Amino acid sequence: MIRRCSFPWRCALALAAVLPLRAAPAATMPSLIPLPSRISVASGGFRVDARTPIVVVGRDRAGDRTAHWLAARLAESRGLRLPVRQHGATSGAIVLQRDPHAPVDNREGYALDVTPQGIRVAARNDAGLFYGAVTLWQLLTPDARRGAVRVPALHIRDQPRFAWRGLMLDSARHFQSVAGIERLLEQMAQHKLNVFHWHLTDDQGWRIQIKRYPELTRIGAWRTPPDAGHDGEPARYGGFYTQQEIRRIVAFAAARYITVVPEIDMPGHAQAAVAAYPQLGVTAGSLSGFGGRGGNMDRTAGSAARPTKARQAPGRPKVSVDWGVNPYLYNVDDATFRFIDNVLDEVMALFPSRYIHVGGDEAIKDQWRASPAVQAKMHALGLSDEDALQGWFIGRVGRYLAAHGRRLVGWDEILDGGGVPADAVVMSWRGSAGAIKAARLGHDVVLSPAPDLYFDQLQSDRADEDAGRMPVRDLASVYAFEPVPKELDAAQAKHVLGAQANVWTEHMPTMKHVERAVFPRLDALSEVDWSPAKARDWKGFLARLPVQFARYRSQGIDYADSAFAPTISVDRNAALASGSAQVSLSNQAGAGIVRYTLDGSVPDRHSPRYRAPFAVKLPTTVRAATFAADGSVLAAPRRRVLDRGHLLAVDGNALANCPGSDFRLRVQPMPDATSLAPVYSINVFDSCQLYPPTRFDGVAAIRVEAVRLERNYALAHDAAKVVARPAATRHGELVVRRDQCSGPVLAAMPLPDPAQAPRRFALAAALPALSGEHGLCLIFTAPIDGPLYALARVALVPGAAKP
Repeated sequence: MIRRCSFPWRCALALAAVLPLRAAPAATMPSLIPLPSRISVASGGFRVDARTPIVVVGRDRAGDRTAHWLAARLAESRGLRLPVRQHGATSGAIVLQRDPHAPVDNREGYALDVTPQGIRVAARNDAGLFYGAVTLWQLLTPDARRGAVRVPALHIRDQPRFAWRGLMLDSARHFQSVAGIERLLEQMAQHKLNVFHWHLTDDQGWRIQIKRYPELTRIGAWRTPPDAGHDGEPARYGGFYTQQEIRRIVAFAAARYITVVPEIDMPGHAQAAVAAYPQLGVTAGSLSGFGGRGGNMDRTAGSAARPTKARQAPGRPKVSVDWGVNPYLYNVDDATFRFIDNVLDEVMALFPSRYIHVGGDEAIKDQWRASPAVQAKMHALGLSDEDALQGWFIGRVGRYLAAHGRRLVGWDEILDGGGVPADAVVMSWRGSAGAIKAARLGHDVVLSPAPDLYFDQLQSDRADEDAGRMPVRDLASVYAFEPVPKELDAAQAKHVLGAQANVWTEHMPTMKHVERAVFPRLDALSEVDWSPAKARDWKGFLARLPVQFARYRSQGIDYADSAFAPTISVDRNAALASGSAQVSLSNQAGAGIVRYTLDGSVPDRHSPRYRAPFAVKLPTTVRAATFAADGSVLAAPRRRVLDRGHLLAVDGNALANCPGSDFRLRVQPMPDATSLAPVYSINVFDSCQLYPPTRFDGVAAIRVEAVRLERNYALAHDAAKVVARPAATRHGELVVRRDQCSGPVLAAMPLPDPAQAPRRFALAAALPALSGEHGLCLIFTAPIDGPLYALARVALVPGAAKP
């Protein structure tokens, strides 16, 4: 006898639990990111329109909050305004139910069923129900249209692969608004990420209000930029988050099931704190203790040693303006630990997270080695060296956190000296070696390696890419990242909590910069962290991105199109010799439909489709753009002018480093410039770049557009690697050598006086007559204790033109 189901949803769930879920064919796979663990497509579907209610089963406040989140997203992205009800008929409705018997195992898992009778999301806890609603929102936004939508019948059983699915934002180097952070948190939630690691203190700024120590934000939150007040640089830069603002951000995140993990960096990266309270540091004024609540401290900022020289300052340093590794450490006396404990008390009151990050990275020990007081403490403790002292330092802080029910997290250097609490979580950033070592020692680990998951790395080497670090970490490389190192056995692999991408903001002064660095690489990360490893499919992922881009556009998210941006390639020298060119079009991802024009018009979905290289006569202008199969834009149009003048010119960002150093950055005109462009490529160790081999027949001169930049880089022990070259004039020259950097000098152009000249300036010189192909080595000989110089554009000038 078959018993009739009185509640149709129970029957649907029971049937789905009995029947094995089959993977949806690629052609019918909904555009869901991250890809669910299991999905099967059935026949039929369900139409959602303005009359479809969202019904929350039971008196469930969290479910009601999730329902209103879903309704708000649909109103924003689809123009659908669905009513939310706490009870009512479930047939013909979207039903959200927290159900202890939901057919999922993981606490963050969910079941989602679409039948012709309606839609149901069930989960065993609040987070799972929310993630099911996120997936449903994606099902309800399969395109950029507005209004009603038909959802195909399907069954999803989904759960995350990893418990820690993280993104770190650096608010110390550059400061973001509360609204900007909430906007980022919303996107994290839509990608099912659940840990927001918030880097709040560093040498360049202290960003968290600590009421017991007001100087941390009165002094430590502000820096005076290089050349302050000129060329668009503010007279001072900074800001901080009040405790009320922090509570707002934590609550906003919690409503989206995101844990905010604060980072208070120690014992290094402490210059802003030492600038506020010199007694904390290893300076002439340290080890004198604190008075009361900090009220008797010197409130005037004195002079400081230049951080790049890594010298011990005689007194109060200034908040650093230099990116890199600064020398200031906390000292190790009892008063400083009382300060740290008091700070952590306020931090723990603001952040309910079980995890508290204490940094521990890049603590160069020069000041500790030079301090008699620190050395005496180290020997009294019976420690062998300064690394062991740092281990003792971190261990002491870890015990304090443990006594308050919290768990220490630190960068992988915390392992170097031993003494780390057994339950400490190690965040591996120096590659994966730290994770391997930590997991073998029994520590839980989070994979966050540089450069693999550093979203301040450039997404391409295109000349029009934004500021950031090299080498490139493109969309494909993020998608291919595997969080579990193959060196770990099964037991050790269980210590891998997950993976996290880091957004260091030295070269991201605005949230627009941050968004373009994060998206769409966050899509790739979300699939690495959530989806089963065997389910990852690069081509399938690319096929799902066009719809995701439409979702970004509907929310005003400024994502990067680097993966799909068309590259217009020609053989420069062949074109110079023949007056014609073979044009090839491509993009980084090898995906999408590239269309082009030759008549000056902007390519659209009706323009010719690129299928094979084509010939053009010079002069001409090629424009190209990339489209999805549905005609939506994947990458904005790019243009290349093909004539003799442009073929003889090279953008400075397209020049290569000279042999000997592969370090490379792209930077803004000024450290805090808010513009996306222009950007300039530099090597802080060697101001030398290579112009590619070019036909010199008929070339008479060289014309260079150069720019003067701030040398605001703290290089610590690497400062000795900076190459200095002799100069023939006071401010140095741009020297042009033929073929190689030891080749004959073709020209030497004196650099203008930095005190008088604009930051961007032109240089020109005649060149001796040459024939055939030659490369150029371009070397700045400016003093290395002065500004940096970069090349914006280098052009060879034919004999008929004037330099």
